Amino acid sequence: MTDTPASAPVSGVKRIELTLRALVLGCLLAVVFTAANTYLGLKVGLTFASAIPAAVISMAILRMFKDSTIWENMTVQTVASVGGAMSSIIFVLPGLVMVGWWLEFPFWESVLICVFGGILGVTFSIPLRRALVVNGGLPYPEGVAAAEVLTVGSRGAEQTESAVRENASGLWVVITGAVVSAGYALLVAGRVFAAEATKFIKLPASLGGGATGIGFSMQFALLGAGHLIGLSVGLAQLFGLILAWAIAVPILTSPETIAWLTANGIPSIATTLDPGAAAEELASTVWRREVRLMGAGVIGVAAIWTLIKLAGPLIGGLSSALAANRRRQDGGVLDRTEQDIPINIVAGLSVACLIGIGFILAWFAQGNPTLANSTALLVGGGLIYVVLIGFAVAAICGYMAGLIGSSNSPVSGVGILAIVIASLLMLGVLQLAGLPADPSVIAFALIVTAIVFAVAVIANDNLQDLKTGQLVQATPWRQQTALIVGVVAGALVIPLILNLLNKAFGFEGGPVGIADEPLAAPQATLISALARGVIGGDLRWDLIGVGAAIGAVIILLDILLSAVTKGKMKLPPLAVGIGFYLPAAVTTLLVVGAICGWVYDKAIKTTRFADVGRRMGVLLASGLIVGESLFLVMTAGVIVATEDEAPFARFFPVGEGWPAMLAGIAVFAVLTLMLYGWVRGRSAKV
Repeated sequence: MTDTPASAPVSGVKRIELTLRALVLGCLLAVVFTAANTYLGLKVGLTFASAIPAAVISMAILRMFKDSTIWENMTVQTVASVGGAMSSIIFVLPGLVMVGWWLEFPFWESVLICVFGGILGVTFSIPLRRALVVNGGLPYPEGVAAAEVLTVGSRGAEQTESAVRENASGLWVVITGAVVSAGYALLVAGRVFAAEATKFIKLPASLGGGATGIGFSMQFALLGAGHLIGLSVGLAQLFGLILAWAIAVPILTSPETIAWLTANGIPSIATTLDPGAAAEELASTVWRREVRLMGAGVIGVAAIWTLIKLAGPLIGGLSSALAANRRRQDGGVLDRTEQDIPINIVAGLSVACLIGIGFILAWFAQGNPTLANSTALLVGGGLIYVVLIGFAVAAICGYMAGLIGSSNSPVSGVGILAIVIASLLMLGVLQLAGLPADPSVIAFALIVTAIVFAVAVIANDNLQDLKTGQLVQATPWRQQTALIVGVVAGALVIPLILNLLNKAFGFEGGPVGIADEPLAAPQATLISALARGVIGGDLRWDLIGVGAAIGAVIILLDILLSAVTKGKMKLPPLAVGIGFYLPAAVTTLLVVGAICGWVYDKAIKTTRFADVGRRMGVLLASGLIVGESLFLVMTAGVIVATEDEAPFARFFPVGEGWPAMLAGIAVFAVLTLMLYGWVRGRSAKV
């Protein structure tokens, strides 16, 4: 993929870019994608990039205005995309409920955490634009794909008749995918089909006698997410799944291992369980309490490795931004496509956000007797932490978004790394101030981490959007303004959705919801456990160390594999770590989705409509995610309104056991084949 768009988007067209209608439409789409991503992230620990479906919807709507342009559509997709990305804050915020500090999500406190952290994500990523977007030589797969969609579908791009047909077909693909996935989710909610098929077993003595399990979740949102992450990341997650469930869990649950650990006084959750416990209890407990910590070690090492590789681009980006500002001050004229928000305004926005963050931290500290006397120390330390770690993670996530796409960028690893560092620093504060390891200390660490995480997720998305802007010759400062608008739009929605889902389902380890089916929220669960473990002094550093060692080996394997195949094959360490701590049923379907996407792309590769078909496949995947996720958010609203844990079950016969599982798998497989076949046929007609 080159840095040249499919066709030049200029040709005498009046430049209409940052308009009120584009901002309003972008905010409306941001609400939709934020809600969808919030549910998906809490359910399975993944979110998706919404730039492409937002661009398709924007082009279909703004086509009603004769003066609409490619740049105006880009503004819409920028606002919608960053609003959807803001939802990744749910990888941290629910931890405050899980540790018992919050019973619900206070609206303005949650919004301000998102807004201040998100705007810092924008301002911190601006100096990196030239180094990582213009001069970095990174592929930015999602940013380039979004530029292709905009170039083909927008007015002012010398549109052909087939381009107009593709735009209309793309919208119907998104809608159809959403309807099918929502309809299937309705049948699952009605208990016609089981939500997943799982089987736990105890291995024979010849294989160690340990316990393990395998699962398959029937969720079209996961199938779509798997399609988007691609084969390389999907297979890396499969490798992590195998390491966790075929090696680590069976070894840690085998009688010989348990006996050896007991004899040597080595702590293990397996030694506290009944030797005759069922395979499900044994395997699930060991995976949840120990194996996922190994995954945390893998992810932490991967994040550190990325930071080391980014030292050069970090320095280069800052130097370039400062040089551009000097040219502007000396009277030099920058080309329109090189005009960022001036660095002095960037600095002013950053300082304003840091002042706001300081007030949040001071208000929190003053409201807790344990922390009140150390407010100055906590606020000062917290702000230094946000600046240093925040800028570092902005660079890490921006680089990884350019390398493998924002959907696959290591925001999970950043969160894990950030909470461990924050918790260790809090331990230092405890010793300096002579404070006890109070729950308020854990909560403070989580709030600081949430702010850093907001920086990370927005920088992760911003640079992808800025790549799209570069390819369609947009004005950077206008796009950066749209990014800030998107941050605010997403931030206003998140606490409302979180409170709704908390009341309906609850979160693992937190208060029980009406349905008593807690959302796993895997990252928030892990991050809150790390905070408690580090500050409470009972964190299993040995398990994290084992994971770190595994991560180091995986990094070496990735380097070797990339060298041998000349970059054609990779083993992303972060994806392997994700395979450790996502539930097996979730990872399995993500891998299936990645394989389905690869098979589909390969099947159309030699056809005349290969490019169109590939874009349609992305739109189908996005529709599958949006439809199911929005339906389940709506379901949460119905549960809260009716106080009925299964409001749709009364309209359908109840399915139970393997018949419901097998029926679900069969229907799921048939619908998947039909959808891909339909999209292929529709692509051929464009």
